[in-house]
Amino acid sequence: MGGFVRKTPGGRWRGVVKSGRVQVASRTFDRKRDAHSWVRREEARLDGGYDPSAGNVRLRDLIDPWLVARRRTVAAKTVATDAELLRLVGEAPLGKIFVGDVEPRHLARWYQWLLSQGSASGAGTKGLSHSSVQRYRASLSSLMAWAVVERYVLTNPVPAAKAPRSQEPAREMRPLTEAELVRLVSSIAAARKPTWADVIEVAGWLGPRWGELRAFIVADLELENPLPGIRVQRSQSEGGEVKATKSYETRRVPVPDHLRSALQRFADGKRPQDLLITGPEGGQLWRTDLIRGSNFTAASGGRRLHDLRHTAACIWLARGVAPGSVQSWLGHESIATTNRYLHYLGTDADALGLAALNRPQPGGPRTALERLDGGSRAAPGHPERDSASDAR
Repeated sequence: MGGFVRKTPGGRWRGVVKSGRVQVASRTFDRKRDAHSWVRREEARLDGGYDPSAGNVRLRDLIDPWLVARRRTVAAKTVATDAELLRLVGEAPLGKIFVGDVEPRHLARWYQWLLSQGSASGAGTKGLSHSSVQRYRASLSSLMAWAVVERYVLTNPVPAAKAPRSQEPAREMRPLTEAELVRLVSSIAAARKPTWADVIEVAGWLGPRWGELRAFIVADLELENPLPGIRVQRSQSEGGEVKATKSYETRRVPVPDHLRSALQRFADGKRPQDLLITGPEGGQLWRTDLIRGSNFTAASGGRRLHDLRHTAACIWLARGVAPGSVQSWLGHESIATTNRYLHYLGTDADALGLAALNRPQPGGPRTALERLDGGSRAAPGHPERDSASDAR
């Protein structure tokens, strides 16, 4: 096995790795030392080992080549967010550390730096929120995972260093009950906004994310199937391109009978590849148009459109759908996410406990005062109590 570096006619440097007389890999670099470093790593990989000197690269210097590889695998919006590491790591002490020396303690200090002064504006006067720190921790973990693949390091240290948790209460979900959803849809329809009423009814019963609702096409609807349903296989955020769903998987959500007419109205007169759920003029959905056109905020009691997704989940569970099915219909990767709705509604144990609390006790006391009286004092008007009072 052998490897070498040669200069190309264009002035760059090409690293070549060979096994015997067979060339197994080559890559071109702008700098000679980068080409030599790559050759050493590849030779170590062929030997089934690891070259410790490969980690002698400052963490901030790995971000640019990682972003180049990243652009081929994720959406442009994700790359734009990941590119913030150029500043958030480069300006912090973490960026000066060799990638092979990064430990969880360094990451913990970086999280605190982000919370104290790593503002997204770059002004350095205000720290990031806990949720932003979590997001950039995920970006850094992707960077380190790439570094493992490229043989700069053996392991990714990020999973071992948890980001600090926020002490602020989580934003509460506010799903509608089934009766509230019916009243909301009826009120919007009565205000002569039938299309917006249909949109809200579909969202409140099928539970798609907003981008998924916008990206449904007619071909996704399967009303003639023995089990009517709709396929959720793409998403399109406002101003973005059509992409895969958040879980990168296709899922199928059953369509209840009472929703068939609304979906059929959306599909009538359209071709299979046309958008299914559209506005009153036939155009693609826009959040502001729906909220203003239906007076959604006031009519729903101040709820968000995303609460319609929560509404669907709670209706399904209240109707007795198994949590595993709800997880599948919502596209949750983990059942723990679905369990949030169980905690919101109350578990079977809660129902049994409440039934026990409400169950009348034959001949027993019904209030705390009666319980005290029954245990140590006679009932009002009883001769024993009257005589005790007279004695006092």
